[in-house]
Amino acid sequence: MTKDLQAFSCLVIADESEEFPDALIYAGLLCRYTGWRLLMLRVIEPSDPAPWASITEEMHLQARDAAESLTQRFAAEAWAECGVTAEPILRDGDLKPELRKLLQEETSIKLVVLAAASPPSGPGPLVTQLGKSGGLSPRPVPVVVVPGALSRDEIRAVALPMAAAVSIESAEEPPAPQPPPA
Repeated sequence: MTKDLQAFSCLVIADESEEFPDALIYAGLLCRYTGWRLLMLRVIEPSDPAPWASITEEMHLQARDAAESLTQRFAAEAWAECGVTAEPILRDGDLKPELRKLLQEETSIKLVVLAAASPPSGPGPLVTQLGKSGGLSPRPVPVVVVPGALSRDEIRAVALPMAAAVSIESAEEPPAPQPPPA
């Protein structure tokens, strides 16, 4: 008998980077084969204030509309590629503090999936932060970094064994031992 795996979530951070779809597909496949929820965070970072409040508000509304459009497009991609529904979470603020807050609030998040840029551009700001600090949150949450240079077939090949391992670890009772191959 397995635990309620819907109580577990995998978080991916939606951005407009070239490598983000790789992280989304990896996380989507993992969720498909484990029964976890797929959460997709998009943070709308504040823009420079305009001389008039109405212009600042209009800029914020346009940024929110763009964020909603982006997450809908990526949710459709996750459904088409993986057969899972990505639940968008929109936040206003700076990415790192909003990510920390979400990880503290949403204790169902058991894994964060990030994509790393391909060399020579460097791995990206969140991956770089992980290397310099104690993590993304005071609550320990594992992070998987998907290299941006992987093909979709390579992403599938990496995601499936991970999903099997997570499914086994999530079981209340260990699987029955298998006889060794003949």
